[in-house]
Amino acid sequence: MITAQNVFIGFGKAAKTLAGALANRGESVIMIEASDKMYGGTCINVACIPTKTLLTSSQNNRLGDAQENYRSAIVNKNDVTGTLRSSNLHKLSDKATVTVLNGWAEFEAPKQLKVTYQNGKVDQISGERIFINTGSTPIIPEIPGLVTSPFMQTSETLMDQRRLPKHLAIVGGGYIGLEFASIYANFGSQVTIIDAGKQFMARDERELATAVQRDMAAKGVEFELNAQVTQVINQVGEAKIEFEQDGQRRTLTADTILVSTGRKANIAKLGLDKAGIATNQRGIIVDDHLRTNVDNIWAMGDVRGGAQFTYISLDDYRIVLDQLVGDGKRTLAEQELVPHVVFLNTPVATIGLNEEQAKNQQIAYQVGKLATTAVPKAHVLGNTTGYLKVLVDPANHEILGATLYCIEAQELINMISLAMHQHLPYEVLRDQIYSHPTMTEAFNDLFGTIK
Repeated sequence: MITAQNVFIGFGKAAKTLAGALANRGESVIMIEASDKMYGGTCINVACIPTKTLLTSSQNNRLGDAQENYRSAIVNKNDVTGTLRSSNLHKLSDKATVTVLNGWAEFEAPKQLKVTYQNGKVDQISGERIFINTGSTPIIPEIPGLVTSPFMQTSETLMDQRRLPKHLAIVGGGYIGLEFASIYANFGSQVTIIDAGKQFMARDERELATAVQRDMAAKGVEFELNAQVTQVINQVGEAKIEFEQDGQRRTLTADTILVSTGRKANIAKLGLDKAGIATNQRGIIVDDHLRTNVDNIWAMGDVRGGAQFTYISLDDYRIVLDQLVGDGKRTLAEQELVPHVVFLNTPVATIGLNEEQAKNQQIAYQVGKLATTAVPKAHVLGNTTGYLKVLVDPANHEILGATLYCIEAQELINMISLAMHQHLPYEVLRDQIYSHPTMTEAFNDLFGTIK
């Protein structure tokens, strides 16, 4: 029996950060990770970092052979993720009180685990505290012929394919699917998005959705909305995808099918029932302090069914650490207001209310809007697409929400998030002296348009 004060299942963002913090306090830590390709979690290895690295490469796509450009981008992506993966491993494994185990963990009792290694060896593990941070896994819909298709890829496996697709069909028009559409259209693939929804970007206001769809279409991305895939038929060198759209049966062929229909909590085979840990359709059930229904067992990150963002997993670490060594005041309530970013050729970043939501909820607001073309730095960067839009409370002048569709939106949204969390009146951002030329100086003019 191997024992430790703290046992972590999954090397995700919350787990690795919390494990390091507890090890720095001299506490013993066992970190169990099923794959040596997942040190650091989903983001570093198969999500945020590799996709953004590929997006950057695609935007810097050189003239010449598209296949070679893509192959080089994949090699570069692998170098980046490999470097970060190794760094994350050593940040823990080099600590005297930490043991990293490569194997599959399964509960046998509330405080006892069985770890099975690739060579078949089994160890028994016990801990005073157990933390689950096993992330999420792609959802594969039950479409005839899809799972067995040699042309089917997930968001994780596609990035290991060194052959550039000629025609990439993306099943699912959510944020992940849109990001891959931008990447592969840049590299030169023909891209078609097949989405069951009637509205493009249904969670966003129509002004934004219309602009994004128009601009992606201009890059060659095709959209088949209100389309339900019914069957995939494998052929020589390509697959035939059958779908129903507006009462009509249609088909298209593609040499690569990306399934982008969401992700689910990675809890299968963990033996949670043996530990008495409660779950629901979203994942492991936790309270506002991320505690499960079993004493001294916590669940953090995607596995507990919340918003699937790395920065949410990082904040989960703060909530749990505050219970263990602080005053325990941090809760999930602090995560109700967070930025959302879609990394397209021109990124989209939102937080809080958009104008349609404010109208529907009959919330009083004033609006400010600025075209990206009015920002000097956007011209310097060579991308004047889009606009910046904010809503403010007419009574206390606090920011109610923002929709940014512009270059560097992913950076700008964090300053607005800070102002909203600190309850600053919008005039603080309006009157700030910014360096020049920067995208942040757009706030001078943007908040100056409030009316």
